[in-house]
Amino acid sequence: MPRTALQPVVWKPPAPTGRARERKGPPTMPPPELLPISGEGPEDVVVDAEGRLLCGVADGRILRLGPDGSVAETVADIAPGRPAGLQPLPDGRLLVCDARLGRLLRVDPAAGAAVGTADRKGAVEVLADSMDGEPLRFCSNAVTAADGTVYFTESSRRWTIDDWKADILEHSGTGRLLRVGPDGGEPEVLLEGLQFANGVVLGPDEVWVAVAETGAYRVSRLWLAGGRAGDRDVLVELPGFPDNMSTGPSGVVWIAMPSHRDPVLDLLHRTHPAVRRAVWALPPRLQPAPERTVWVIGVDADGRVVHDLQGPGDRFSQVTGVCEHDGRLYLGSLVERAVAVVPLPEAGRASG
Repeated sequence: MPRTALQPVVWKPPAPTGRARERKGPPTMPPPELLPISGEGPEDVVVDAEGRLLCGVADGRILRLGPDGSVAETVADIAPGRPAGLQPLPDGRLLVCDARLGRLLRVDPAAGAAVGTADRKGAVEVLADSMDGEPLRFCSNAVTAADGTVYFTESSRRWTIDDWKADILEHSGTGRLLRVGPDGGEPEVLLEGLQFANGVVLGPDEVWVAVAETGAYRVSRLWLAGGRAGDRDVLVELPGFPDNMSTGPSGVVWIAMPSHRDPVLDLLHRTHPAVRRAVWALPPRLQPAPERTVWVIGVDADGRVVHDLQGPGDRFSQVTGVCEHDGRLYLGSLVERAVAVVPLPEAGRASG
């Protein structure tokens, strides 16, 4: 079956910093402990009010397990959809971004657990699946405000998670940040033209919302309140590709970093669109691919890097989700069959 044609946009990437050029340095992340799971690609990982881990895997299931990896169980199944970003709600339900069918869902894990069958399909409610009559394409990550308002990202209006690499290669900037009320309805577009909109977090007192632009190596910010309401700026420029984000108890914004910047990809973005069309036509093994590494960055509310934790990707790689809980960081991945756990450091190595 022929692939969808690429529509590349020529882009001159920002000059890489010294940290971006540093492919391998001294490891600053301890070797992770691995919690095996019964599925591939726990893209995001979150912790519920009882300290249990939740993650979604490629076959559509949402898994729940103890902090030590014990008692893994399926609490919901959205197949043929693909769960990406997750967000626990105060009432025990769970926001789920379906990255394959373009839906923002609210799932009740308790309803799934009550079924008592092997597939355990939890009660699933669609909060949003279209905008102005156009189906959403690639819902990625979500966060909830105190009043129940949901901020969520649509990574691409052209591609789904199964062809995420196409959007990065194309650089057409069709990502969006959207907002919807607690009971769903028609979403409101807050930002558009984003380069692979991904993780999303709210700032202190909800005065701003930040969104990771994976394809632009940065986290952008929209001010929601105060004298700067409506302004957009950059919270932090990054030495690699940012993915999902979360906020720790101390206010640190944790950013999952699947990979370094790729000099070959930077070069391709500068070239004639025909070159990238030719690259997209190649077998996947010959296309640019993420470098194996395990990496997260933590920044404060002003975008200053306070943790830069990285290690070799020999046991776990392509970190796409990060969550802080009880003195530990839990890491998700698009490709692994485990959740990784590392102790929370007292201080990290600053980025340059």
